[in-house]
Amino acid sequence: MAVTIRGKLLPLPILQGGMGVGISLDRLAGAVAACGGMGTISTAVGGFLEPDFARDPRGANLRALERQVKQAKAAAKGAGLVAINAMVATTQYADSVRTALRAGVDAVVCGAGLPRDLPGIAAEVPGSDAALAPIVSGGRAAALICKLWDRRYGRVPDFVVLEGPLAGGHLGFSREEAREAQAGHPKPLSGLLREVLEAVAPFQEKYGHDIPVFVAGGVKDGAEMRQYTDQGAAGAQFATRFIATEECDASDGYKQRLLEARPEDITIVQSPVGMPGRALRSPLIRRVEAGAQPKPERCIKCLVPCDYKTTPYCISRALIDARNGDWENGLFFCGTNAGEVSRLSTVREQMDQIMDEWRNAR
Repeated sequence: MAVTIRGKLLPLPILQGGMGVGISLDRLAGAVAACGGMGTISTAVGGFLEPDFARDPRGANLRALERQVKQAKAAAKGAGLVAINAMVATTQYADSVRTALRAGVDAVVCGAGLPRDLPGIAAEVPGSDAALAPIVSGGRAAALICKLWDRRYGRVPDFVVLEGPLAGGHLGFSREEAREAQAGHPKPLSGLLREVLEAVAPFQEKYGHDIPVFVAGGVKDGAEMRQYTDQGAAGAQFATRFIATEECDASDGYKQRLLEARPEDITIVQSPVGMPGRALRSPLIRRVEAGAQPKPERCIKCLVPCDYKTTPYCISRALIDARNGDWENGLFFCGTNAGEVSRLSTVREQMDQIMDEWRNAR
């Protein structure tokens, strides 16, 4: 079930969600794209392994991103597409987009805020024809971004990622809605999908091309993806299940924590980004809940809304620690189905399993 996105063919309707810091870099994204899906590199503090990161984090992040995009594209060998996930709330959002476009990325996906100015940023790199896509939480956000881009830039999203309240990492819902979802009462993804399809329909007619919508957040397997494609979705985005693969850029320690996780270990946290998020209830989260977490000693100014003087912890440091397998100090983002991931596999096995489940659900 191939999907055409801005004139480029995506052979399989599977997106791999962007996971920062250092969870989805070029190795994972390249492997997913090599299997015919869309692999996604997270631009969030991606230069943390560069030798000069402590001295020049901004330069290190952009240098690493350029290399990662090129390496992922080389690994894909033209089979699928390589995207970046750029968080609007980061201070290097625009610079990251421009850097990735110059490096030849196929698509730019933006979340943690609405990318109101994304087409304008992309226009600054005239040699690129990458697809542009927002992550939305419902029809209202989808309609807003379509109207804004149409009026201001004369274009609309090339595709849309709809993330429901059961997604991992940062959530585009209120803390109350996130907690309701965690308690087993989420807003139905089917209803949100219907809203988004209705929102993009008039813009598809105006511009004469489809705006594929991919569902994300709690889509367990290919059988559930089939349920949503039957309702009009182009495909689905998966993230947590790709952490437990040999190709994932996370450390073995992170992967092991995920494999050992039970459903009751997953909780809703408040991120310094200013949004609720879903993560494992690590010792860091327990200290934050108890008011016992020491304040950050250093700030690299990675987030626009974060004030290191008042934030309970440094999210960049916590995500780097998690990527390195530091259970005591790490922030281990995960989706609602993390407790069902029980074995290490490969990207190829995951892709084949999802598509087999999709076909058998007819």
